[in-house]
Amino acid sequence: MLRGHRVAFAVALVMTVLLLAWVGPRLIFGPEVMVAVVEQRDLVRTVVASGRVETPHRVDIGTQIVGTVAKVPVAEGQSVVASQPLIVLDDTELRAAAAQAELAVAQAQARLRQLTELQTPVAEQALRQAQINLDNARTQLKRQEDLFKQGFIGQAALDDAHKAVDLADSQARSAGEQLRTLRVGGSDLALAQATLAQAHASAEQAKARLGYALVRAPVAGVLISRDVEPGDVVQPGKALMVLSPAGDTQLVVQIDEKNLGLLALGQGALASADAFPDQRFAAKLAYINPGINAQTGSVEVKLDVPSAPQYLRQDMTVSVDIEVARRVRAVLVPIEAVRDTDGAQPWVLVVEGGRARRRDIGLGLRGNGVAEVTRGLRPGEQVVSVASESIADGSRLRPIARAR
Repeated sequence: MLRGHRVAFAVALVMTVLLLAWVGPRLIFGPEVMVAVVEQRDLVRTVVASGRVETPHRVDIGTQIVGTVAKVPVAEGQSVVASQPLIVLDDTELRAAAAQAELAVAQAQARLRQLTELQTPVAEQALRQAQINLDNARTQLKRQEDLFKQGFIGQAALDDAHKAVDLADSQARSAGEQLRTLRVGGSDLALAQATLAQAHASAEQAKARLGYALVRAPVAGVLISRDVEPGDVVQPGKALMVLSPAGDTQLVVQIDEKNLGLLALGQGALASADAFPDQRFAAKLAYINPGINAQTGSVEVKLDVPSAPQYLRQDMTVSVDIEVARRVRAVLVPIEAVRDTDGAQPWVLVVEGGRARRRDIGLGLRGNGVAEVTRGLRPGEQVVSVASESIADGSRLRPIARAR
């Protein structure tokens, strides 16, 4: 019986030791938590899209305004140089509008000069005269009061003197207010300046619309299609000519319109044909269509390929990574480790002395699952890489480095 108790006690003791060995570190040092190390390396943000090869590539030519075609000084199949006129619209109304806008500018300038060169000096003189009249009225009042005390004049004369002072004072205040409206910060001057600025803006707009009456070749090339004649009424969005630019092979891809703000002419890219995915070649963004495809919500862009691989074929499907931003030796943290990424104050849990500590950070460029940290972290620090409700600011933990 005693031996059985000893065996049971020994078993219980062993189980207790094993349980403490398993639970003890978790209670003392906290749970094991996956962490990531803050890195410092170059970060490249790209926009990924797919499209096709165009050899030779083409550019659709159209107008930006509604108008009547006056001249078409080029023929189908003709070679043209960059900026050569292709379509001339009737610009009679546009020239009249531009002239009217310039006249409005001249009128606004004259109004401003009138305020500064004529009305302001007149108002200053009026204020000086009103002040003199006020001083004279006050002097006269003083004399009338003395005469009234001596009994030489009656109450009516004294009242008239008081009224004269009140009138002169009112006129002086009015002249002062009028002058203030004409000086810097005054309403009349501000209105005249705003009118002039608006007239300048309208003139620039009219000048720009006048420029749209002449459609020029964006690049040198050959006109492979012409679908416009003198007398035609044209409108934006319709291709009137197709130009095959001279030079490099191009890639035509569709970009989601939400990425339009990231794109800029001249950006570099790496592309690969779907038939040869392991063979990448360089390209450069050369054209961004001014219109958006309403059905697909995408914008067409074209990329030059300076050294096209020989295996590229017309209409071959390609994948393109356009580099839209780059940071050299950026401090990087996994996006999944950042809390309130899109909030007013992003933050992370940093491992300090075996505990998780909240730290506010600043974010910059994002891409490829990482985010640039502009403030708050240093390379080599460890951050909790996966959000967990059990890990909060001040919690103990045992960091486990995440496999790269």
